[in-house]
Amino acid sequence: MKEQTEVRNLKEGRYVIIDDEVCTIKAISKSKPGKHGSAKARVDTIGLFDGQKRSIVHPVGTKIFVPIVERKNAQVLSVAGDVAQLMDMTDYTTFELPIPAEYKDRVVEGNEIQYITALGKIRIDMR
Repeated sequence: MKEQTEVRNLKEGRYVIIDDEVCTIKAISKSKPGKHGSAKARVDTIGLFDGQKRSIVHPVGTKIFVPIVERKNAQVLSVAGDVAQLMDMTDYTTFELPIPAEYKDRVVEGNEIQYITALGKIRIDMR
């Protein structure tokens, strides 16, 4: 799911959709309006699911899509290699996700972990 907002309302640390990918905003720089134009904003981001750097430049009044990112809890049912079978703690659905290399030692059967879901994509994210 997504909603629409203006570029001037974006803040660092929030999320935005660029090229149909959910991205975390790392930096925003705004220029002053010129003699014949409006103020522009440069938004530097990193993809939430793919880790790619992206940037956009738009007038501050331009409408842009912002994803609705949900952070949920799940219990680890089993671990097979680098894939974990998880059960959501609210609606008890089960699904499988690949385990990122940095979380391999923390994903253990029976433990509860956090995951992020946005635009139909899911990723393990433990903070």
